[in-house]
Amino acid sequence: MGATLAPLAVSIGDPAGIGPEIIAGAWEQRVSAGLPPFLAIGDARAIRAVWDGPIAVLSDPAAAAAAFDAALPLIQVDDPGEIVPGEPNLAGARCALDSLELAAGITRQGMASALVTGPVSKAQLFAIGFTYPGQTEFVAERCGVSAANAVMMLAGPTLRSVPLTVHVPLADVPRLVTAELIITRARITARALTRDFGVENPRLAIAGLNPHAGENGMMGREEVEVIRPAIEALRAEGIDVIGPLPADTMFHAAARARYDAALCQYHDQALIPLKALHFDDGVNLTLGLPIVRTSPDHGTAFDIAGKGVATPTAMIAAIRMAGACAARRAGA
Repeated sequence: MGATLAPLAVSIGDPAGIGPEIIAGAWEQRVSAGLPPFLAIGDARAIRAVWDGPIAVLSDPAAAAAAFDAALPLIQVDDPGEIVPGEPNLAGARCALDSLELAAGITRQGMASALVTGPVSKAQLFAIGFTYPGQTEFVAERCGVSAANAVMMLAGPTLRSVPLTVHVPLADVPRLVTAELIITRARITARALTRDFGVENPRLAIAGLNPHAGENGMMGREEVEVIRPAIEALRAEGIDVIGPLPADTMFHAAARARYDAALCQYHDQALIPLKALHFDDGVNLTLGLPIVRTSPDHGTAFDIAGKGVATPTAMIAAIRMAGACAARRAGA
């Protein structure tokens, strides 16, 4: 018999964004979506501003499972005061950070089986002194993991993609893509595919940097001098990897059937196909952590917050995937 998992911890994100309503919407669809129990971390007032459903404000995460069927369990952080949907402010940013800190801590301590993070505004966080590029780096540090070893994966029902470089100018990518970077992130991805997705023999595909994967050096030397040597080194370790592949022909259905995850050289190369295929149900995972962490692959959407049009589809996908990954790790 597998282990009984603790509920997931879901941080609210920026309370003026759509986080409160998509978390509430996920709870409303908990049965039809087959979601595991989860616990919201944030501000009850922000949720009540956009939702009239039942909320159970708790002081102990252990009480969340018993409360989940009848109400959305929530642990209240410091009251930020009145939050107006669609109108971000510094108090809301502090609420978002407090929610993230508490949710990460609960998960690290084993009181939650996985962490799901709601969307935040980096600009608002930076305005209150947040010094991390994003939530990923913050969570990695809290877990004692170097940010360099925390790998972003975007995952949907038919595609998993990993950007080797993320939020950097495109002009810097050729300098930043090294054989060491490719090898390190491929190893982390292969381990995660087995540990979190149950893929016994992971197959990786690595995209080229240049058009047509460089045409044997005619359109750039990165494939010849950096990417191919990295692939050879990975194969020598026993990792099943193909490439470098022309990025324009590696994301159609027949090509995707050849691999379990695509490693791409830069942000848009990885995210454009993922969002084209799975805009509403794409999930952002952080690989290489001792905890499971996922997030819906969209932002705060301040422009539609509180208007009743935000869909919880991506939040539902993030919660479902976090629960599945946590269950695999626990052998449940």
